Amino acid sequence: MNPSTESPGSDGPRLGRPRDGALTDRVLSGAQDVVIEQGPDRLSADALAAVTGVSRAAIYRRWPDTAALLAEIVTRCRPVPAIPDTGSLRGDLVGLLEPWTRALDRDERLVATVLGRARHSPALRAGLEAAVVHPLDAAVATAVDRHVARGHEVPAAGRVLLGRLLLALWWERYVSEPAATTDTVVAEMVDRALLPVVRST
Repeated sequence: MNPSTESPGSDGPRLGRPRDGALTDRVLSGAQDVVIEQGPDRLSADALAAVTGVSRAAIYRRWPDTAALLAEIVTRCRPVPAIPDTGSLRGDLVGLLEPWTRALDRDERLVATVLGRARHSPALRAGLEAAVVHPLDAAVATAVDRHVARGHEVPAAGRVLLGRLLLALWWERYVSEPAATTDTVVAEMVDRALLPVVRST
C-alpha cells in the first residue's frame, strides 16, 4: 500500500469529507483478516480491494499508508478483558487472566502477528500501547484500588511490579502463543507470581 506509486486517480482525497462508518469497519475487518491469515507484508490496497470490494481510492482517503492502517486495526483490538469484581484481589487477578484458559482469539492473533513489526513503527507501537499497555495499567489500578478499599495495604513498589509482571505475561503470551491451560494453572500463576509482589514491603 503505497500512495506514492499507486495514484488514487480522480476519486482522490476530499478535505472535510466524513468517513462512512460501515465502509471503514468493513475495510478494517478485511485488513485484520489479511494480516492474520497472510501476514502484514501482504497487506496492500489491492489485497483489501479484493477482499472487501472497496475501491483503492476509498482506502487511500482513509489511510495514507499501511503503517497507519495497521495502527488503527490494533488500536481497535480488545485483547485485555475487563477485570471482574469478585470481592478479592486474588479472584480479580484470576479473572483477568481468563485468556490463558483458551487459545488466542482473533484480536490476540492480530497483536501476535504485528508485535515484531512494532519495533520499527512508532504508529504501531502507539496502537499496541492503546490496545494492551493502557488497558492493563487500568486493570491493575482497578484491582489494587479495590483491594485497598477492602482495608488492605499495597506498597507503591508492589503496584508497579504487579503491572510489569502482567505486561510481561501478556507479551510472552503473544510471542509464544501457548496452548490453553487450566483454571488451576492460572490460579497458581496468581498465587506464586502476582500476589507475592503485592504483599511485599
